[in-house]
Amino acid sequence: MLDLLVRNAQVRGTAGLTDLGVRDGLFVPIEQDARETIDVAGRLVTPPLVEPHIHLDAVLTVGQPRPNVSGSLFEGIAVWSERVKDLTVEDVKTRVRQVLRWQLANGVQHVRSHVDICDPSLTAVRALVEVREEARGQVDLQLVAFPQLGILSFDGGRELMREAVELGADVVGGIPHYELTREDGVESVQFSFALAEEFGLRVDIHCDETDDDHSRFVEVMAAETIRRNMSGRVTASHTTAMHSYNAAYAYRLVNNIKRAGLHMVTNPLDNAVLQGRFDTGPIRRGHTRVKQLQEAGVNVCIGHDSVMDPWYPLGFGDPVQAAFVFVHLGHYSGDDELRRLLDMVTVNPALALGLPNYGIAEGNPADFVVFDAPTDVDAIRLGSRRHLVVRAGRVVARTEPAQTTVTWDGDEQPVTFLRG
Repeated sequence: MLDLLVRNAQVRGTAGLTDLGVRDGLFVPIEQDARETIDVAGRLVTPPLVEPHIHLDAVLTVGQPRPNVSGSLFEGIAVWSERVKDLTVEDVKTRVRQVLRWQLANGVQHVRSHVDICDPSLTAVRALVEVREEARGQVDLQLVAFPQLGILSFDGGRELMREAVELGADVVGGIPHYELTREDGVESVQFSFALAEEFGLRVDIHCDETDDDHSRFVEVMAAETIRRNMSGRVTASHTTAMHSYNAAYAYRLVNNIKRAGLHMVTNPLDNAVLQGRFDTGPIRRGHTRVKQLQEAGVNVCIGHDSVMDPWYPLGFGDPVQAAFVFVHLGHYSGDDELRRLLDMVTVNPALALGLPNYGIAEGNPADFVVFDAPTDVDAIRLGSRRHLVVRAGRVVARTEPAQTTVTWDGDEQPVTFLRG
């Protein structure tokens, strides 16, 4: 007997409606008898959403200790540097738990969070390590040792990075464009790779998050990945300077990124408001060269980055919202492009995070999301709520669909916002 039978699912990537069987937390062949049956009535079913880039230690701190009046990246860093002084383990854990619940309700079951290590007590790292264990089995966390103020330019940065890894960080980060000199930036990348190689970890570096076309550290990341044979284990996040490179250099760089097997993450929400701050017109949009990278066969993901923090005062932890914004700012409205968007918040980041046994297939964990929409394009267009979120065959989040009516010619009529 099945534990759960899901009927009439529009599984993404398959034609027609499908039934899904679950036993002992795994997808199994269909049987007629089931302890529980759920009819999802043609709704879209996808694997879990995967968040490849967020800063959980900073969530819900907007306005603390003061607002970011300019809205700029650098004022945000300054405000956060003040807030870090007041961090406590319980403060961090309380805020993170709240946002993890938001993410789970949005269908996110895997999260990679960067955690600031530029605090001699490593308060945020210690807190996130504890939350990672609390949340395991509902939302799985990967923690990145992230030096917000630099590795070489922050006193004791190298030692704090190593300590964060020894405390349990899963991934080694960096921020080379924030170091004092180009040479320091190169050395910081090499340090991060060496540390990751020593501990057998992955790398995810905030790279070239600037409008400065002279910021070219992603080429250093590609070279280190090739030299150390770390293909598939390295992610370059942001790389917004790429939108300002000349075409000849960008062409060579994209091919080297492909050769290295880097994963790339663009963050539409934050970078749309943080980049182009020095432009008076035309104003740059703050995204890496997503289309060119994809044409070369590079794995590109969409990240949320921030939820109500000094850099971005909005957001509610929904990757679909970030994908919707990217449609507009990334000129990503072609038919094929729209149909690739959900890949960029599901299978693509799953690959970047190295998630095993991911996807809707027999023998895999029965983890999936039911959108209140019939197609992937409708899910993006409507920002559809997640009707059900299922982990290991158990419903862990549920949203009852809203019912809207209008009065038209004296009759109350339902509105679904669907064509036909």
